[in-house]
Amino acid sequence: MAIVPDTKNWTWVLERECPECGFDSSATQASDVPGLLRVNASAWPAVLERDDVAVRPDEATWSDLEYAAHVRDVFRIFLVRLELMLDEDDPEFANWDQDVTAIEERYNEQDPAVVAVELAEAAEALALAFESVPDDAWERKGFRGDGSAFTVDTLARYMVHDPVHHLDDVKG
Repeated sequence: MAIVPDTKNWTWVLERECPECGFDSSATQASDVPGLLRVNASAWPAVLERDDVAVRPDEATWSDLEYAAHVRDVFRIFLVRLELMLDEDDPEFANWDQDVTAIEERYNEQDPAVVAVELAEAAEALALAFESVPDDAWERKGFRGDGSAFTVDTLARYMVHDPVHHLDDVKG
């Protein structure tokens, strides 16, 4: 079953509530992101214990296992991006194709128990990194390859929508 790649530019979530999951990044404070990451990560082990965790509900939708592996990697990618923003002036982020990664890393063949541990560890590392951002660094900038500009503040609020949205995707 082939998944159609998601090519949407999701930066609009910084401006308004997501109509699909109901999360509102525009009403979220960056200082709330570490707690939101920890709450989100704590919900994934139950998802990953499902008997049908690797079953895709249809040809166009990832399995719960694929979503969880993706969320783990979102946490890892955004930790790298945050570190770049804090260490360099106006860095450009390496492009990341989530759909290619899902195939190359064989998300749907990974061990759910390992993914649960790795997701929790990656979420905690990112939460700690956001908690450690100096007060004078929240407006530091970074850029995606498509030119989208982020501050540390908007990066945090943009990123947190993704795991929240995907947890909504896998509601049982």
